[in-house]
Amino acid sequence: MKKLVLILAFCVPVAAMAQPKKGLSDTALLDLVQKQTFKYFWDFGHPVSGLSRERSNESFNYGHEVVTTGGTGFGIMAVIVAANRGWVKREEAVKRLLKMTDFLSKADSYHGVFPHWLNGATGKTIPFSRKDDGGDLVETSFLFQGLLCARQYFTANTPDENRLRNQINWLWEGVEWNWHTRGGMDLLYWHWSPNNGWSMNFELRGWNETLITYILAASSPSYGIDAKVYHNCFAQSNHFKNGKSFYGITLPLGFDYGGPMFFAHYSFLGLDPRDLKDRYANYWEQNRNHTLINYEHCVRNPNHFKGYSASCWGLTASDNYEGYNAHSPDNDLGVITPTAALSSFPYTPEQSMRAARYFYDTVGSKLWGEYGFADAFSEQNNWYASSYLAIDQGPEIVMIENYRTGLLWKLFMSCPEVQHGLNKLDFTSPWLTK
Repeated sequence: MKKLVLILAFCVPVAAMAQPKKGLSDTALLDLVQKQTFKYFWDFGHPVSGLSRERSNESFNYGHEVVTTGGTGFGIMAVIVAANRGWVKREEAVKRLLKMTDFLSKADSYHGVFPHWLNGATGKTIPFSRKDDGGDLVETSFLFQGLLCARQYFTANTPDENRLRNQINWLWEGVEWNWHTRGGMDLLYWHWSPNNGWSMNFELRGWNETLITYILAASSPSYGIDAKVYHNCFAQSNHFKNGKSFYGITLPLGFDYGGPMFFAHYSFLGLDPRDLKDRYANYWEQNRNHTLINYEHCVRNPNHFKGYSASCWGLTASDNYEGYNAHSPDNDLGVITPTAALSSFPYTPEQSMRAARYFYDTVGSKLWGEYGFADAFSEQNNWYASSYLAIDQGPEIVMIENYRTGLLWKLFMSCPEVQHGLNKLDFTSPWLTK
């Protein structure tokens, strides 16, 4: 499950909240949300590396040098959306991505695996926690989900686009995914550190956000894992299979009530869940039902929190009035996080549009700002975040785009290595031919 930390951040807004425009159509609102949120990655990207800053306010007193590898993967996908929609010129997008890949090619990595956080100016590792100071396989998988989409999108025969593809391939082929099996065990581990070895000892088991890690690890052309690692580790857990009903909705996999919504987002920014199946689940059914349970919980509002409704819903990991937490129906603190509903557009378009309208039209300037919707709010506690987080902003842009055009799904699923990896793990999908 996502590593949780209590972030006691300096809650200083990057820019004053903006006054929303009135009377926007649904289409115009989606255009605006995507384009405004993109500014987090384009305008606020680190000036030296171009990588995505962890958050808009300082975390752990590291200042604004903290960049996130996983959030950068989401930001790369946002750059593709921007180039495709004409918010930035294609040549500008390529130059920004080359700045990133040039930096990554020299930055710290561990058997080709990047750390969770880097110093955006120097490329040196910033520890995520005391012993988490080495390779982070899951964050690396989020990064390469984005990089592979960029490789598939920027296919022109120009010097810059050729160099971008070559750099992405060099980085991709250098990731030693199988190193994280600890010498060939039927297990996959999240962390390895030259200082602490395997002492984090975190196996990637159970339904969570790490499906994409297994798929890319199986897809690697140079350091791939065996299918038995997926079946013997990820699928073997007391929180993998579920099958119970919550609010009258059956949940195939995962924790009761589904857990935080990012489980349905992070792996599926590129991985197309539509009719994606293996021996364990239909992943469209899994993600849609997870979303509907989250929605229904907020509608029924068993804890009687102020503000919850059919228009105001969405529980996932985010900042809150106490720090940071992974909000979910069974960990409900009265905090609504916009990315939960907005990144669920493919699964629940009507419910997500009602939420977008509520966040924009009703909550308005308390929530809407320079980089789109701020991270979270609680009407119960009269608290509205001033912060923005890369891992929350990015999925909004990408999943809204997948709802509208399927762009990132098309790009990622067109990767021949990904198709090979999915076949190896015995998935079926309209994208695959055996």
